[in-house]
Amino acid sequence: MRGDEAAMAEAVAQGERGRFTAAPNPWVGCVIVASDGEVVGRGFHQRAGEPHAEVHALREAGERARGATAYVTLEPCAHQGRTPPCAPALVDAGVGRVVVAVLDPDDRVAGRGVDILRAAGIAVDVGVGAGAAARSLAPYLHHRRTGRPLCLLKTAASLDGRTAAADGTSQWITGPDARADAHRLRAESGAVVVGAGTALADHPSLTFRNLAFEDGLTPAQPLRVLLDASGRVPASGPLFDPTLAPTLVITSPRVAPGAVAAWKAAGAEVEDVAAAPGAPPFTGAPASPSGPAVDLACALEVLGRRGILQAMVEGGATLHGALLRAGLVDRLVVYTGGVVLGAEGRPLFAGPGPGTLDGASRWRLTAVRELGPDARLDWEPLEPGDLGGSPASSEARSGGSPASREGDSGGSPASREGD
Repeated sequence: MRGDEAAMAEAVAQGERGRFTAAPNPWVGCVIVASDGEVVGRGFHQRAGEPHAEVHALREAGERARGATAYVTLEPCAHQGRTPPCAPALVDAGVGRVVVAVLDPDDRVAGRGVDILRAAGIAVDVGVGAGAAARSLAPYLHHRRTGRPLCLLKTAASLDGRTAAADGTSQWITGPDARADAHRLRAESGAVVVGAGTALADHPSLTFRNLAFEDGLTPAQPLRVLLDASGRVPASGPLFDPTLAPTLVITSPRVAPGAVAAWKAAGAEVEDVAAAPGAPPFTGAPASPSGPAVDLACALEVLGRRGILQAMVEGGATLHGALLRAGLVDRLVVYTGGVVLGAEGRPLFAGPGPGTLDGASRWRLTAVRELGPDARLDWEPLEPGDLGGSPASSEARSGGSPASREGDSGGSPASREGD
């Protein structure tokens, strides 16, 4: 007999098959197990507007779904969207039991799917395999709970924590395996974000390239997002080539009108948000690196309203440091290469830090992967502190507006993999 945990682990693996293409919907997986322990149906959600995981699994199971147990990584939906709700479909198929890993925090569901199943006399268990399912669906769950995408800050660094040599050169700190992995991070992100300084220094394309995907499902290129409060970045180069991917510029109301017109003429969308609290007064010189900065929490909220579940930030040290101090980084991915660049190299994060170790933020190492000669380290914030949890961070996470500043002052190159 197949145990609940093993069946849910298989459902999570099914869901992962849709990670690159299901957004802005969650990449849910479903497995249907007959009373004799045989798996009779499997399914995953492939793309928004197409059948959900439960429907695929029920179709495969056919009549054998009657009396069987359905394992679903996320609570079955209870509302009519572009496709019919899944909870009634499970009822109609006659399943005898439904095991749900995590409840759906979406206001349109939020326990209603479970209520429909139980009202129909179906036994429902919640919480089996919740840890693995929540890790898999973290961007979706974060978005539904906060209204903002999960902010994934990605960088590459030397053994001594430098993103570039003293002269600014950074290609390549890491090898081809690490760079390919970073491209996969782009492919699973709804948006890739840079600041004005990095855009000017590196002329990036911010697209994923040279990747193979399973199941014949190729994701769309991510939305390229430029944070430019004052109009420093010209509307030219790969970032403004609409044949590569769409581009959104997030700016401030103080931006030079000519810059907005040029960006739009190049095919980019433009949205303005409030200038960051504490930004210097606008001098009328849009090319000034000390010009006004955008409010980073507001910028993430703009992306959240667009349905972006995960925003991958590939800025330079200034933007990275500002996000950390604002408490807006949800995951930190550092690719570490076997090179030492010395004290004159460019730092990972720019800006003020804690005056004492007691004031430093703490991070939890969640994963380590060997990528050829390099290593990938995944970190998540553990507790508040000065670089990753300033006093503004609790306010920012509850929807307030932190006194954070976008990296308008240039900073070091991002040491981005693949550009």
